[in-house]
Amino acid sequence: MMLLTGYTSKKELKECIGQPLQYEETSFHYLYYGGEPEYKANGSFVGARRPHLLGGGREFFAKITMKNNLISKVE
Repeated sequence: MMLLTGYTSKKELKECIGQPLQYEETSFHYLYYGGEPEYKANGSFVGARRPHLLGGGREFFAKITMKNNLISKVE
């Protein structure tokens, strides 16, 4: 599983280091059964832009590291 990001490119996401993440939670178990969310206020997870789901932009995948609800690193 991975989060869907609200950025049109990985470059745009990298330019937002130090800001809160724009995302859409995609964890089925979290959304419907109360399981763990994909988003972590502190830690790493995979985020993606999927144009065929969200429209516009280019497809990309990124490892996103968060600290205190702010983007600290994008790989």
